[in-house]
Amino acid sequence: MPANDNIPLENVRIVFRNFEGRPDKFNPNGDRSFSLVLDEEKAEMFEKLGFNVKRKPPREEGDQPFNHLKVKVSFRGRPPRLILVTSKGRTTLDEDTCDLLDYTDAENIDLIINPYKWKNPKGESGVSAYLHAIYLTAHEDVFMRKYSDIPEIGQVPGQLALEKGFIDVEVISDTEEDFE
Repeated sequence: MPANDNIPLENVRIVFRNFEGRPDKFNPNGDRSFSLVLDEEKAEMFEKLGFNVKRKPPREEGDQPFNHLKVKVSFRGRPPRLILVTSKGRTTLDEDTCDLLDYTDAENIDLIINPYKWKNPKGESGVSAYLHAIYLTAHEDVFMRKYSDIPEIGQVPGQLALEKGFIDVEVISDTEEDFE
């Protein structure tokens, strides 16, 4: 598989989100990652490409097996493109703001995986999935849409915060010469 054979996937579901890189029981080093949920067809495709697909049997009779692929989110070298889409437009996130993706309910997720072939000194090899780009469309409830045109307090240019409330101000001059 050539190094630039990125894999685009539309309308996917992700679980175990950790864009922030919080250390926990399953991630003591605090690596950034998430898991991509795969149907049986996609799970087989990724396994044939050399990825380590995790498979869990159905919990109850009649349920589907739970297949998922861990996708790493790395900002070393070339950072991934992280786009949060709302009804007001899109926002590009970075290393400091990508944790928003951990808590945003998704209406739709499109992403691109960058496969990375690896081989260790013991001769073991495989393919790791790295995030190249993600476009997460946020689910907005009826009130988020209703009030989306109202600016947030403190976010409007020319508005100063006071101890209790805000006042609007107009800057007439910002040089010392005007006050002499």
